[in-house]
Amino acid sequence: METLLTALRAAAEITRLRLLGLAAGGQFCVTEFAEILGQSQPRLSRHLRLLGEAGLLDRAREGANTWFTLPPPNTQGGALARLLLARIPEDDAMLVADRRQAARVVAERARAASEAFQRAGADWDEMRALNLPAEAVEHALVAALPETVGRLLDIGTGTGALLERLAPRVNSALGVDASRTMLALARTRLAKPGLGHCAVRLADMYRLPLPDAGFDLVVLQMVLHYAEDPAGVIAEAARVLRPGGQVVIVDLAAHTDRASLARLAHRWPGFTDDEVRTLLRQAGLTVHAAQTVPGPLDVRIWSAVHASADILALETTP
Repeated sequence: METLLTALRAAAEITRLRLLGLAAGGQFCVTEFAEILGQSQPRLSRHLRLLGEAGLLDRAREGANTWFTLPPPNTQGGALARLLLARIPEDDAMLVADRRQAARVVAERARAASEAFQRAGADWDEMRALNLPAEAVEHALVAALPETVGRLLDIGTGTGALLERLAPRVNSALGVDASRTMLALARTRLAKPGLGHCAVRLADMYRLPLPDAGFDLVVLQMVLHYAEDPAGVIAEAARVLRPGGQVVIVDLAAHTDRASLARLAHRWPGFTDDEVRTLLRQAGLTVHAAQTVPGPLDVRIWSAVHASADILALETTP
């Protein structure tokens, strides 16, 4: 009861309700909140601290910024925040004005991120860069996933395209990436209606700042061929996967296209089935069948589930 009362007291203030309303539409940092609401950063920092302590907001530190979003809907704080916001009319004049200002801030964020990529000469759409059948890969990936998913983790999320595509079938989704500019683009993509249960954060795929067994599905799409230590990446994916959960790897099949390796700085020339199966088994995962999406370079989709102790015992029995 005391936990509930603390959360209700934290939400019972107009600025804090406005902050919750904004966080329901995407991730924002204190600077952006200040610009949207026209209030000072110190004042808003206090409000955000109270909401965080009450479990109504999640926070993720990223360099000089801290990003805030609603907790997943299946948490007590996330469920309560959404219940309170549902009681406020959609056409409330103050929230409508806040959303209008937020859209302007998000557009400016996207422009700055895009300019940063253009200055660096980067191409963040690897499927396009390799002339791969992106639509066919997406269809094959979606077909390999369950119809409904509890918590999704997308490692190497890039611009968040996969989170947006899978949003209708997940309860909550988190994307992680090592590029702040990528994350800026992803946050812009996810600042749309119906995507408030999706978030992104800065993270090292070898040391995920996430608890054990917290996700039902982990996806690594076009990530592994960049990894210095693919076994370490898959081991981390397995660590954060709940028993019975699923890992799906989308990556290039083994190839001999040295030009692509040099042009896009790939660490590995794709992977054979034996290589990936060995990595998955070493991480304690039970391997399922793989499938191929043909193209200039074939794309393989491997799937595995978190093995229970008795399955592992059977597999290791001589």
